[in-house]
Amino acid sequence: MDPDANKPERIEWQGKFITAKTRGRWEYVSRSRGIKAAVILAVEDGHVLLVEQYRVPLGQNCIELPAGLIGDHDDGEKDDPLAAAGRELEEETGYRAGRLINRGNFFSSPGMVSESFTLVQACDLTQTGPGGGVEGENITVHRVALSELEQFIESKRAEGCGIDVRLLLLIGANMLKGE
Repeated sequence: MDPDANKPERIEWQGKFITAKTRGRWEYVSRSRGIKAAVILAVEDGHVLLVEQYRVPLGQNCIELPAGLIGDHDDGEKDDPLAAAGRELEEETGYRAGRLINRGNFFSSPGMVSESFTLVQACDLTQTGPGGGVEGENITVHRVALSELEQFIESKRAEGCGIDVRLLLLIGANMLKGE
């Protein structure tokens, strides 16, 4: 066991959405108020839905799977991961899922962030609008053929976009094959 595991946790700073903490020699951040995240894997008919948006911490646009916070609305902790995922998918991409499947909880960067996310698979998609997010968000929706995903990622990287690590979920198998 790590020698700092049983040390007291101290809150160094807390904002509306994140909290900076220390425990022994460790510094890390967590989501405030029990807020969690849902990440949506929407793959259908050989295509995946991706979003592109400016991310202030990166100082650039980023290509990501659609995602959103669970519990950041008025209903707070009562928010269900699948309901939040369905709402965020439609807001961000303009697609509604006929079926949502909880694929489990995962940790984003466990050496620095205690945040976890629920991976939700979206099935039976129907386009209901253009997407783009809610007011204040400027999201570009990309429907990308899986057969062209690696080229799409490389072209976006060449344009100066960041690439979210979760996209390894979609391209990692080819890397393991040595392709």
